[in-house]
Amino acid sequence: MIRRVDLERDIADITRIYGWYVSNTTVTFEVVPLSETAMKERVDGIASAFPCFVWEENGQVAGYCYAHRWKSFPAYDVTLETTIYLDPEVKGMGIGFKLMKHLIEECRHQGFVSLIACITAENEESCRFHEKLGFEKVSRFRRVGKKFGRLLDVVDYQYII
Repeated sequence: MIRRVDLERDIADITRIYGWYVSNTTVTFEVVPLSETAMKERVDGIASAFPCFVWEENGQVAGYCYAHRWKSFPAYDVTLETTIYLDPEVKGMGIGFKLMKHLIEECRHQGFVSLIACITAENEESCRFHEKLGFEKVSRFRRVGKKFGRLLDVVDYQYII
């Protein structure tokens, strides 16, 4: 079931899901898992102004996604950056696709024009996922992030709503 985030109810699961990616992958360049308090502040700042959804499965958050400001200048107010994380146990079940389609439609409904997904280049699964959704690869930045002692590239994908 897709629903808007409820911070009091969802923050422990959101923190757990994101923490797994921080600790085990190069999907995010964050290197220290966030506390529930820090994650709550982050998500609250986003959800108070932009679309933010969770997928609930058996009373537990199995994934979440949101869109947030891409750049701070007012000229960019028509563009948002997207973020999605799924519990590793539910990957490949179509949940991410449904969540992102819902997010895209909400962004369309709110009048946004463009969505950007910033992805670690070696995360080929996410690249294919975004391409399946209709995002187009528009840039590659070489050796811009360092995690686990490795320099990593980042690619940007864009979706014109």
